[in-house]
Amino acid sequence: MDKKSNKSLIPSQGGMFSDLLVRVKLIGKLMADRRVKFWLKLIPVGTLAYLVLPIDLIPGGVIPLVGAVDDVAIIWFGASMFIELCPPEIVREHMRQLTSNSDIVDNPGRDVDVIDAEVTDIPENPDK
Repeated sequence: MDKKSNKSLIPSQGGMFSDLLVRVKLIGKLMADRRVKFWLKLIPVGTLAYLVLPIDLIPGGVIPLVGAVDDVAIIWFGASMFIELCPPEIVREHMRQLTSNSDIVDNPGRDVDVIDAEVTDIPENPDK
């Protein structure tokens, strides 16, 4: 598989926090998906265990900033490896579900009211 197709598995949603939220939701969906092998699901579990357990590669007391950065790096690495090792077709399927804004179009039986209106400012004191 070429690098270009790997990059397109998780398209950017426009911001760091929205991308992070999509990635967390994707990991949750992949963890719940029975088509993903059990041993792959151990990667996020082990990553979270590293975060919770008192064992640290670089203790925060020795070098405070680096101690926090190594935790973030381990979490990022674990999440990235989990997503990369999951079957690409399953990842794409869940990404389509997460990034799809076409639920209304795909589900026409759903009752949705669309109101087209203009906004008018009303002064607080109409006597003036």
